[in-house]
Amino acid sequence: MTAEAGLFSLVLALVLALVQSTVPLVGARRGDPRLMAVGQSTAIGQLLFVTLSFAILIALFVRSDFSVELVWAHSHTAQPLIYRVTSTWGNHEGSMVLWIFILTLFGALVALFGSRLPATLQATVLAVQGWIATVFLLFVLATSNPFARLSPAPAQGRDLNPILQDLGLAIHPPLLYAGYVGFSIAFAFAVAALIEGRVDAAWARWVRPWTLLAWSFLTVGIAIGSYWAYYELGWGGWWFWDPVENASFMPWLSGTALIHSAIVMEKRSALKIWTVLLAILTFSLSLLGTFLVRSGVLTSVHAFATDPSRGVFILLILIFSIGGALGLFAFRAGSLQRGGLFAPISREGALVLNNLLLTTACGVVLTGTLYPLALEAVTGDKISVGEPFFNATFVPLMIPLLLAVPFGPFLAWKRGDLLGATQRLYAALGVTFLSILAVYAIHHDGPVLAPLAFGLGVWLIAGALADIAERAGFARAGLAKGFARLRGMPRSAWGAALGHAGVGLTVIGIVGATAWDAERIVAMRPGDTVDLAGYHLTYQGTAPQTGPNYMANVSGFTIERDGRDLGIITSERRDYIASRQQTTEAGIRTFLFTQLYVSVGDRQQAGGRAVRVYHKPLVTLIWLGSLVMFLGGALSLSDRRLRIGAPTRARRMAAAQPAE
Repeated sequence: MTAEAGLFSLVLALVLALVQSTVPLVGARRGDPRLMAVGQSTAIGQLLFVTLSFAILIALFVRSDFSVELVWAHSHTAQPLIYRVTSTWGNHEGSMVLWIFILTLFGALVALFGSRLPATLQATVLAVQGWIATVFLLFVLATSNPFARLSPAPAQGRDLNPILQDLGLAIHPPLLYAGYVGFSIAFAFAVAALIEGRVDAAWARWVRPWTLLAWSFLTVGIAIGSYWAYYELGWGGWWFWDPVENASFMPWLSGTALIHSAIVMEKRSALKIWTVLLAILTFSLSLLGTFLVRSGVLTSVHAFATDPSRGVFILLILIFSIGGALGLFAFRAGSLQRGGLFAPISREGALVLNNLLLTTACGVVLTGTLYPLALEAVTGDKISVGEPFFNATFVPLMIPLLLAVPFGPFLAWKRGDLLGATQRLYAALGVTFLSILAVYAIHHDGPVLAPLAFGLGVWLIAGALADIAERAGFARAGLAKGFARLRGMPRSAWGAALGHAGVGLTVIGIVGATAWDAERIVAMRPGDTVDLAGYHLTYQGTAPQTGPNYMANVSGFTIERDGRDLGIITSERRDYIASRQQTTEAGIRTFLFTQLYVSVGDRQQAGGRAVRVYHKPLVTLIWLGSLVMFLGGALSLSDRRLRIGAPTRARRMAAAQPAE
């Protein structure tokens, strides 16, 4: 009966979503406060019912109720408890319930914390959120019922995909979905603004925190997914330009452009039409990623294996959401007032350049991802677009963008002084130049352009530090006053600097892991030694080990460098009993920012085992930089000036004067 309660909760959530999508909108058009208030109560009620349904689904997995088809197909009694919980969203149906749970959570947050929004705008935003929730609840109930029963109930389950039996599944999908779904709020604000026919600086102020929140979650979600693939798949790579990886990267690029565009709109009332369009396109790219993953059109280690009928339904959602929003945009765009003018050399101009390069890069990734699918659909020919294409097209767009980033904060609004900005960046330029020379001296026999790319990362970090130093006024006011100003600096300024510095760290990590990495593939017997990048690894042998639901062969290697013992690194080959699948668990040892990576394969006919050994210089900076970007976003969100509904000092004083 529990499974039926979960299904009934989804049905009740659908009813509330239908009410939420219509009644508040009618109230906003009539100016009826009671009808508009319905949106708040239905959004909260919808969250409660979806939470109940999601909790029931988790309970079914925890107690291994194999009378439910989804539990039988993706779980096993021998799985550790944590993986029985994460199995809930380690499949198509359960992950869609997670998606809807996060969607309704964001809708409830707008209802609870958006009370200072204009009543009609809040009601319309909640109505748009209700539309989105309605179509996804219909999708789950019509094509992806997570509570379908089996009769008779099997005695045992089929087990979760071994690759997914990892803590990464507990962290990566929820954070990634929070990013995907979080952009639905920006989308809802954009559609609501178009319905009302009013887009102004206040709108940008309201939408920016939600966009920044979604972007922060998506950033850390992509980073954790990258690291998960890096150590779990045993390939030794951190990014493969896989179509499903691209599906998460495209809304990140567009969302980054949206954040910067919203700043221009808030500060200067410019780029109104462009900002609204970006809000629509960013969530549209999130929906496109959903279609690619769940439609069956892609063959990927990241994709869900689903039947085409689900893909057709999601395609209809795409047409309904994207087509409807773009149609409304086309209808309203001509009536929107244009913003203020500004010179090309200005902070607005720098942010426009940022937007142009980011959206062009996003278009390149979109083309490389969809072109093979379109070609196969039209001609039947199959081609693959991989790393060479993206390196040749994406990287040249990123270079001018990253070069320009440090200049933006030093340019004035409306009309800036490029020479003056350059002079304030002299110290950053000097540090960058010295770092390039140092890298050339250390890696003179490596790729010629690698030191320049390394210097690009240093340039971003040095530029962020220069921005903080300029705001503190160390050069003018001295150290004591400078540090005093640092304590009073807005958190959003610190957040922006951390975001830019995080990009620099990631760039340095990418350069180190791709330009100066080393690899050896050898067949090794116990006692054999392999040398790589100054490290000496000695194979100690392989011993059997029993896990909770698998049998493993654990291979150990001792590590030495310059005669010093640096410990042991182990790699496993696991055979999962229920699913009869085999996985490789790579052995990784981290030395500051560099990693040694060992992956052990099967026995060779000539004896010994196939062993892959990688040396990955600076590779951890890739994910450390992403974490710094996330912290920058979180710090900016903690700035009171970015909180929705936080009245400014001037407004509080104005409100107090009549009372006096």
